[in-house]
Amino acid sequence: MGVAVIADIVGSRGLPDREAAQRAIEHAVARVQGDLADATRPLTPTVGDELQGIYPDLGSAMCGILLLRLALPDEVDCRFGVGVGDIGTIASDTVGAIAEGPGWWAAREAIDTTHRMQRRTVPGARTWVSASADTGEQTREAVRIANAGLLARDQLVSAMSARARRLAYGRCLGTTQRALAVAEGITQSAVSQLLGTSGASAIVEGFRALRSGS
Repeated sequence: MGVAVIADIVGSRGLPDREAAQRAIEHAVARVQGDLADATRPLTPTVGDELQGIYPDLGSAMCGILLLRLALPDEVDCRFGVGVGDIGTIASDTVGAIAEGPGWWAAREAIDTTHRMQRRTVPGARTWVSASADTGEQTREAVRIANAGLLARDQLVSAMSARARRLAYGRCLGTTQRALAVAEGITQSAVSQLLGTSGASAIVEGFRALRSGS
């Protein structure tokens, strides 16, 4: 069993420079993988505005998705569908292998749910997790708990300024407030204040809680 992730670009058709947005996402994916190195297969473009990747477990996927959102520039954002279940491939004479299995079907269901929530009731929603039908009750309970936390986390991240996201990214990786202040050209007091008022401190503590169990 693994965790499949499908991502797509929010508002991709309205972006003034679609190619620049794609490069920004790929750069952010590479940065996160270099800093975290958790993905079994980092998010990779497939077709249109979609990317697909694989993580070994749900906690790793949630950490990787968070860092990716924090690393993206203001003008680019992504939605994520996370599927927990068996992941496999089927052979293809033309492309070698095609992603297949209940984990991928669950990820597709999850990203469709993210779309619906963002359009209707939770504009800040960007991530949802679904478990395949053959997973056990313990896994399904973990997915329910994860989704409750993800809704709140996404709302905070969606409302953050670019600077707040940079600071949150740095703190998630253990960079000191002093070092972040120097990099941003502001005081350490200003860093501390922004981390608190933006909700970034809570995001960082949540990230650390996830990492402590990995």
